[in-house]
Amino acid sequence: MAHADPAGTENYSVRFPDFKKKGFYRDFMGVKISSLGLGTYLGESTDACDALYTGAIQTALVSGINLLDSAVNYRCMRSERNIGQALGELIKEGKIRREEVMVCTKGGFIPFEGNPPADPGKYLQETYIKPGLFGLPDLAAGCHCMTPAYLRDQVGRSLQNLGVETIDLYYVHNPETQLEEVPKDEFLKRLEGAFAELEHCVTEGKIQAYGTATWNGYRVDPTSQECLSLQDVLRTAERAAGNSRHHFRAIQLPFNLGMPEAFVLENQVMGAQTIPILQAAKAAEIAVFTSASILQSRLAKNLPSSVAQAFPALASDAVRAIQFARSAPGVTAALVGMKNKEHVLENLKIAGAPPADEAAIRGLFS
Repeated sequence: MAHADPAGTENYSVRFPDFKKKGFYRDFMGVKISSLGLGTYLGESTDACDALYTGAIQTALVSGINLLDSAVNYRCMRSERNIGQALGELIKEGKIRREEVMVCTKGGFIPFEGNPPADPGKYLQETYIKPGLFGLPDLAAGCHCMTPAYLRDQVGRSLQNLGVETIDLYYVHNPETQLEEVPKDEFLKRLEGAFAELEHCVTEGKIQAYGTATWNGYRVDPTSQECLSLQDVLRTAERAAGNSRHHFRAIQLPFNLGMPEAFVLENQVMGAQTIPILQAAKAAEIAVFTSASILQSRLAKNLPSSVAQAFPALASDAVRAIQFARSAPGVTAALVGMKNKEHVLENLKIAGAPPADEAAIRGLFS
């Protein structure tokens, strides 16, 4: 099965020796990935936006970024298809090999097909409920599901959209959505079923590893109904696998200068300590990928002067915001939504600077 592998990603990184020298590439599951990844969340479900994304993805891949992130529901499956088109064309042209690129996606939210349907309720019934992928009691907030049959279907759809044989990292998307409607013991039972299905997908070669991509789960107060315990999640993965050799390898969560909870909020119990999620993930050897790294462009300008002073070698607020996110201890890579070639090249200026040290990060909170 073709997927990101050590030899391929090493070959990719050596094509960008200046970036490699500055520590732009990091290890994850034995492969080397860029510490800046391209996200595909924002944008309209239009052909014009498709063309922008396809161009931006291709620019990223030939310029040093080999980490791509999506979700089956992003832009009605179009974002995954844009990745598939961009990657497929570059492979055909001999500019990229599949083994050089880490492709990540997510499943959980009900995706539409190309555009929102005229009758969403009918679409839900015909596409998912009548085929027996889930029942209405399995649906949370009217839009979220993680039954084993549903996730198997979603992995298959993503593989087709992306045009790949194997997805490198597959996330259960915002599982904390379920906690709004079911008690914790039922939630963990559902999560175990989801993880067991993803373990099967690993065995079948459909995915390489899995994790959880969250919005509130790992960055809220431990008293919050939505709070996820990484310790509980990992124990659930162990039960799903039948032993400690599970394939849960990563989490994704928002982390930026405006949402620093992952670094400062002590909400994870690890042994006798209560520590922030970045520390907990690092201790458990779980990779962290940050979403909303520049807060959907709101951190791309007018940052406080203290940020410029913390990262004096960087010329723009957008790049400084990325530097903050990717430099925090425990972060593997910062994801930034980029559907514009110019923004890709602007953000890639981060590759010319080494990651900031921990003192610079902590200094922003002193």
